[in-house]
This record gives sequence, C-alpha cells and structure tokens, in this order.
Amino acid sequence: MPIALEQINAIAAEEGELSDERVRDIITQLLDSPRFRKNTWRSAPSPFHINLERQASTDDADSHYLADNYQQVVTVMSHLMRLPTVKAGAVMPDACPAGTICVGGVVAARNAIHPAFHSADVCCSMSLTEFDTEDAAAVLDTAMKVTHFGPTARPEPQPMPDELVALLDANPLTRSLMGSAVRDFATQGDGNHFLFVGTSRKTGKVCVVTHHGSRSLGAKLYKQGMATARSFAAHIAPDDVRDRRPLARGVNAGDMAWIPFDTPEGQQYWDALQIVRQWTYENHKRIHDLIQQALGLEVLDHFWNEHNFVFKRGDLFYHAKGATPGFEGYERTLVPMNMAEPVLVTRGTGAENGLGFLPHGAGRNMSRSEFQRRYPHPQLPQHVDIRSFSGMLDTSELPQAYKNAAEVKRQMIETYKLAEVIDEILPYGSIMAGEPEFDFRSRRKRRTPAALHIDSE
Repeated sequence: MPIALEQINAIAAEEGELSDERVRDIITQLLDSPRFRKNTWRSAPSPFHINLERQASTDDADSHYLADNYQQVVTVMSHLMRLPTVKAGAVMPDACPAGTICVGGVVAARNAIHPAFHSADVCCSMSLTEFDTEDAAAVLDTAMKVTHFGPTARPEPQPMPDELVALLDANPLTRSLMGSAVRDFATQGDGNHFLFVGTSRKTGKVCVVTHHGSRSLGAKLYKQGMATARSFAAHIAPDDVRDRRPLARGVNAGDMAWIPFDTPEGQQYWDALQIVRQWTYENHKRIHDLIQQALGLEVLDHFWNEHNFVFKRGDLFYHAKGATPGFEGYERTLVPMNMAEPVLVTRGTGAENGLGFLPHGAGRNMSRSEFQRRYPHPQLPQHVDIRSFSGMLDTSELPQAYKNAAEVKRQMIETYKLAEVIDEILPYGSIMAGEPEFDFRSRRKRRTPAALHIDSE
C-alpha cells in the first residue's frame, strides 16, 4: 500500500484529482508489474546441457569423487532449471558442487539478475601481459615485491584512475562502497587467486597471468544485490524462495531470489556490475603495470576475460559461475589448470551445448577441508617455483586438489568441442596468498597442520 499510495499521489500531482476508476487502474497495473507478479516453480526442470563425464577415462587415484560430484552437479542444476526465470543451462567439464549454482555452471535467465548465481566474488577474472623478456626469474622476483595478497590493504595504497573514481561515484550502490574500492585497489585477495609467471610456447617470451575478482567491493555489492532480490522475492518468487527453504544438500531456495531487470532497482544493479567489472580490469592492469615499471620492460601483448559474471546477450542474462565466455567479442580467453600446468590460451567455438561458454579451469576434485584431511603431507611440484605471500603455503591449492588437467582439456576440446587451444603459457612459478598465521575471521592464531612454511624471498 505505501508504494501504491506514493504512485497515486505522484500521478495526482500531475493530473489533478483522480477518479475511483483511475485509482483502480493504477493499482491493477502496479500489481501486474514485475515488482508484484507472483511466480511459481515449473513442474519439471527445463533441459540443460551436461558437458561433463561421470567418470574419467584415465586411471586417477581420486576418480571415485567424480561420480559423486557429477550427481551433485546434476541435482543442483535440476533445481535451478525449475525457476520461472531460467530459460537455459549448461555445465562445463570442470563443474563441481558449490551451493546454489555449481562452479562451472551457466544459467540463462530472462529479465532477471540472480546475484547468488555470480556469487560474492563478482567478476573473478584472468589477465595476461606478455613482456619483451625471457628472464622469468627476474619477473617472478619483482612480482613478489610489488603485488599484494591477503585480507589487508597495501601499506602504501595505489591511487585509482580518475575515470574509475568518477564511475564509482556516479552510481549510488558503488558510491557507498568507495572506501572499499580505494582500500583494495591493486590487491589480489586470497583463496585460489594467484599471480602466475611463465613463457609463451609460441614466442618464448615471459607472461604474467593474474587471477582475482573485485575483492570487498564486489562482495559488498553482492550483499546489497541479495538484499534487493530478497525484497522482491517477498512479492514475486515462489514460496520456497521467499521462505529460504533448503531444497537439497547445500541448496537454499532463498539464494535463488532475483532482481527484475526492467525495474529501477534492476537497472541500477546492472549498472553497478559494469562499474565493478571496470574496477576489476583496472586492478589487474595496475599490478601488471607495477611489474613493467619496476623492470622497465616493453609490453608485447595484453588481454583479459571474466569467468564469474553476468553477460547480457539479446534479452537473456547469462550467469556464469566459473565459466569462460567463448562467444563473439572474446577471441582469446585464459583457462588455468593448476600451478604446475600451463595456462591455456583458448578460442571458444560458441558451441550451443555450452551456451557459448567453456571451462574456467580444472575444477576442484574435493573440498579444501577434505583434501587436507586426506592428504596431510602432500607432495610439492618440483619443477615450478611456488611462493606464498604469507610465507605459509595453503596446501589445499596444490595440484592434487584439482581435477586431472589432461582430462578437463580432453573433454573441453575433443568430447564437447567447446574451445581450441591457440597457445600455452608454460609454468615457471606462481605466488598465492597462502595461509595467514592470524585468522581474521576468528581473531585467533591459525593452526593448520597441513600448512607448510616456505621461503618467500
């Protein structure tokens, strides 16, 4: 009623006194708008593409996890495909369960942005710069000095470009997050984010590849988006979504809420996503620029791509949760496997069975905690220079924690024909956040038996 009264009073101020019939028309139109139109579940899930084999073709020690992963992925996607907004879906060869939408999943929705489908790591992405040098050791040493990982800000903050500040200030949602955008600029976060140094198989030149998202800026925008989506859910979503009921293991219906695009809230959130995308690109570029400036190197090539974002194509919004775009506009994309394997430079085929997407990596074979329980003393790769920003290696990011790289590559190229490989960045070394000795969430000193101290110099 408050919304109806506000609208009626605004119209009356322009048109003068309104008749009862005119008031009824205004209320009827309001109730039929996306803000108040009630939706229900589909009786059966819409069909979706499964570009994922249930079992590996090779003898893998952890292959028994694949069947369970496969079933969980199919279960999650089957729930999503019953949503009234969803029109198409696909899972990639690296797919693994991760809550509301699986990692390696793509969901296309009409007139709807589902914040949980892009998750808190908004615009997680890859960026590559090729330098005119063959001295990978010097580049990795310099990168270790100029990059910054972890939950804290840089000791000396890097200034953002004026154009980026203006963009952030232009949208009310991002304007309120300006402090986070300034604090986290030119930082890489933690978890599976990394800085990788290798050489191009084609040119022999050294390349820097970074992987990170939009840090706390994106996480806080996501939180705002979920609040807005849930406010709409009270009026337009199925009861399970409104009441946030669990639908299956790890699947909460409340996380499936959406923001109708053709509303002021939808337009504002979409605009904010594009600004966060620009911030993330500039964040990658600044880290690469710091390496270039420190060494005085010539830049030979530079490109990037997102793999955790919402892409608008026609009247559909493609929510990619860990899936790399391979459609028009993305002639080259980056697909990392693990710290000991080459980063693939790919060209997507735009295959219909992938909805135009391809994998974003190898995908985890098991959860972090399960890996550390199963492998308390994992082996380190010997042919790459592994470094940890904190000085304590996060063993849950070692290659064994991920799916077999050759298997994912085979499925991507040969079985499902989602992409072709046009170059490979051969590994020399990588930097990750590692395990901080102090856990900022629990406010206690971290005790991780599987963590390994390494020399960061």
